[in-house]
Amino acid sequence: MTVKLPISVFIIAKNEADRIAYTIRSVRDWVDEVIVIDSGSEDDTVKVAESLGARVVFNPWTGYGPQKVFGETLCRNDWLFNLDADEEVSEELAEEIRREFTGTPQHSAYSVSFYPIYAFQKAVSRLLVHKRTPRLYRLDSAGFKNHPVHDSLVVRQGTVGKLKGQILHRSLRSVGHHVEKINSYSDMQAEQLFNDGKKANPIVLLLIFPLAFIKCYLLRRQFLNGIDGVSASLIYALHRYIRLAKLRELHIRSGFATDDKSNDS
Repeated sequence: MTVKLPISVFIIAKNEADRIAYTIRSVRDWVDEVIVIDSGSEDDTVKVAESLGARVVFNPWTGYGPQKVFGETLCRNDWLFNLDADEEVSEELAEEIRREFTGTPQHSAYSVSFYPIYAFQKAVSRLLVHKRTPRLYRLDSAGFKNHPVHDSLVVRQGTVGKLKGQILHRSLRSVGHHVEKINSYSDMQAEQLFNDGKKANPIVLLLIFPLAFIKCYLLRRQFLNGIDGVSASLIYALHRYIRLAKLRELHIRSGFATDDKSNDS
């Protein structure tokens, strides 16, 4: 029998019945508890999570950061491991974490690598450029920012160790889902940029699409995925462009609203 580590895994979710099982199964046998923070799923997310042994708590959606801050308050252990409902811990990473906890962990937080894996893939190439961010941490030394769009973890004290194992990121169900996701997320990003007083430079708008495509296809090595890498890179570039186009639109509409008020007066 695998000894369970004193780690609380918490997962924010909404309508993730088709993916959350991967996430829960990848950790449930070796961590002390798995908590799912559901923000109103209309599918079988809650049923699937509970059937796999997770504790499900409802919390209305107020943004990515606030959901994760709320999740932290539910955990009973000092060590927390945050996963999204489309992420799966590899066996390599699980074994690495077990080794770290055979004694006293040497760091306050640990960063992990995230490899994107698409619906058409059975495996992921390690040659792909991947992101790395801290997700395993002591709550007395780190925590998530209460930001509605950017759910970044802030390490307040101590050092951050690097884990070599990977997390498989199943962020995209299909090309259609990819487009829907960037449309929704770019709305939030544009509104946040607008509230922060940012503006969309016309020259940047002109250049952002081709530069973003090159970044994703060549620098992030999506060319390794063949024609599917072209699709992923084009949609990535669209995301980078459309959030600035929406920001420009918000400023234009704001100007119209100001003019209307002036005319009324």
